[in-house]
Amino acid sequence: MKPMTEQHLALFRRHMVEIIEMHFDLSGEEIGTDEPDPQLRRALMDVPRHLFVPQSLMLMAYQDTPLPIGFDKTISQPFIGALMLELLDLQPGARVLEIGTGFGYQAAVMADMGAKVFSVEVVEEFAEAAKTRFAALGYDVEVRVGDGSRGWADHAPFDRILVTAAAREVPLALIEQLGPGSRIVIPLGGDDVQQLSVVEKSAGGEIETRQIMPVRFTQLEEIA
Repeated sequence: MKPMTEQHLALFRRHMVEIIEMHFDLSGEEIGTDEPDPQLRRALMDVPRHLFVPQSLMLMAYQDTPLPIGFDKTISQPFIGALMLELLDLQPGARVLEIGTGFGYQAAVMADMGAKVFSVEVVEEFAEAAKTRFAALGYDVEVRVGDGSRGWADHAPFDRILVTAAAREVPLALIEQLGPGSRIVIPLGGDDVQQLSVVEKSAGGEIETRQIMPVRFTQLEEIA
């Protein structure tokens, strides 16, 4: 069998994006749009997702399914990951706090869209590998090991916060580190099923939460 080429991988990536677009079309009433933002679509086409999964799963990287990455964690299904980024409503230059770096795929997509990304990861092995991967691929993402529920106060306030693990309620530190007129995208709920939610902070500091659709994520880990 011939080795896989970049052209083959680009075809897989295009197919992944087409599946994501189909999900957007089918779920348009729930999510408020029937297609992803053009800049998000471009970034999904650009970022080599196969380099952000375990090497043994490279050929599965573009399938529309979550994949295990170790430490009882997964990389999200491409549609859910894309939906979370769509709900963030990212603009170039936005300061984004990501809670849960994992292998770094979501952060890479946000950086490709022009965001300045600060990412907190509780698993040291993931954080160190992600730093190496970002440097090798040229993505401007700052990563540190820590308790994501505490955010990253040194770089606050943030325009957007993306939480890639579930919580029963939004950690207070994240609300405090969110700038006025900004938003958090987070799965809210218990261990079984959560609601993917958009939490918005008004210019006056009022908090409003909007539920989008049921999802299932692992719970946000906190360090005592």
